[in-house]
Amino acid sequence: MKLILDACCGSRMMWFDRQNENTVYADKRTETHTLCDGRSLEINPDIEMDFRDMPFKDGQFKLVVFDPPHLVKAGSKSWLALKYGKLNQDWREDIRKGFSECFRVLATDGVLIFKWNETQIKVSEILALTDQKPLFGHISGKRANTHWITFMKGACQ
Repeated sequence: MKLILDACCGSRMMWFDRQNENTVYADKRTETHTLCDGRSLEINPDIEMDFRDMPFKDGQFKLVVFDPPHLVKAGSKSWLALKYGKLNQDWREDIRKGFSECFRVLATDGVLIFKWNETQIKVSEILALTDQKPLFGHISGKRANTHWITFMKGACQ
């Protein structure tokens, strides 16, 4: 049984080993695109699923990576939307359900790594959508818009 779930893997950009044998790579889409600079963008998950309703058992994973789409405003065929995905208008409920599902499939004392870029939506608005409290985090990126946040299930209620 695999120990890690990437619930919104996209093209697996953050992974050093994009074929990690301990990981289930999941996304709601399987697509291949040629970007404007000629590079190929491939989204090829192990399983197609919706992060709001995951087909896994409670407590199945020791580590869950949750890097949902962070854009509300983007053209449906724009490079950013193709690369990162796009949120629905009801994004608050989608992210709330996503957090709930991530914590459901996470083992007690398991770790959730959450990544969010707050270009369009502030991280404080996102963290208000879960009752779980983060342990620590780090801000990165050229404009310090990307937040890496770590939770441990059951550690901070």
